[in-house]
Amino acid sequence: MSEMGKRRRARELALALLYELEFHPGQAAVRLAAFWQDRAAPAAARAYAETLARGVVAHRDALDQLIAAYAEHWTLARMPLVDRNILRLAVYEFLHASDVPDLVAIDEAIELAKAYGGEDSSRFVNGILDRIRAGAAR
Repeated sequence: MSEMGKRRRARELALALLYELEFHPGQAAVRLAAFWQDRAAPAAARAYAETLARGVVAHRDALDQLIAAYAEHWTLARMPLVDRNILRLAVYEFLHASDVPDLVAIDEAIELAKAYGGEDSSRFVNGILDRIRAGAAR
């Protein structure tokens, strides 16, 4: 599996874990350990998935504030769980993964939204991430 393929798989795994954590808040450590019992993944994909999931959990309040500031006419509570967590992953990569260009993070988020979100998820995610990228200079 290529490095890009491992990263894509890692994002899918991180999204699944973050989705699960929506139903079990405050149980990240326990859920992370249990999560890998049922899933096989290359070591590099697993490591990056854990980095992403732990990073999103650790910075969730700041990520949510930034997303909310750029999500016109939407509150985080109104967003579908999948879309909200895809946005968190992408914004985490914007801010904390210096080896991932913003456009790559956006493209990967759009692909996740197409695969796991609703009919309009990819456009919704793209619109918010484009606004964040344009407005949040790093």
